[in-house]
Amino acid sequence: MAIRGMNHAVLWVRDAKVSTDFYVDVLGFRIVHRTPKAAFLQAPDSVNDHDLGLFEIGPEAELSTAGTGQVGLYHVAWEVATLADLQDYASRLEAAGALVGSADHGTTKGLYAKDPDGLEFEVCWLVPLELVDDSTRNHRGDLDLKADIARYGAATVGAGSR
Repeated sequence: MAIRGMNHAVLWVRDAKVSTDFYVDVLGFRIVHRTPKAAFLQAPDSVNDHDLGLFEIGPEAELSTAGTGQVGLYHVAWEVATLADLQDYASRLEAAGALVGSADHGTTKGLYAKDPDGLEFEVCWLVPLELVDDSTRNHRGDLDLKADIARYGAATVGAGSR
């Protein structure tokens, strides 16, 4: 059997309401089910039952040390269809004080942000496969959305969204 893709991620959070509000208000997720200490959210253009599960463990929870003091997941990446979408999310994340970085990985253009618990995630756009060459595959550098929009177009649909 072959894996087709990622269906959902589950996060342990301090406060399910605070985290839910962040993912709804900043990233546009929809609440599909909620309990007092959990929420199941669907991404704006998703056909999954849910894309993110948030489970509350309380305010006494310590920050995750994954990547510095223990093994663990670094981040999940949410894909957008166009560079215009990526630009919109850059503005939203910056306004929320959540944007912590960006990168141009050649075939992937990514924004890095942290949720209210400091859990990092990526919002990315994938270069269409027919536009990928060895130069694109080997490129690493700073993200320049203005230059990428000039090169690929704001409305060009990315590789994973076709």
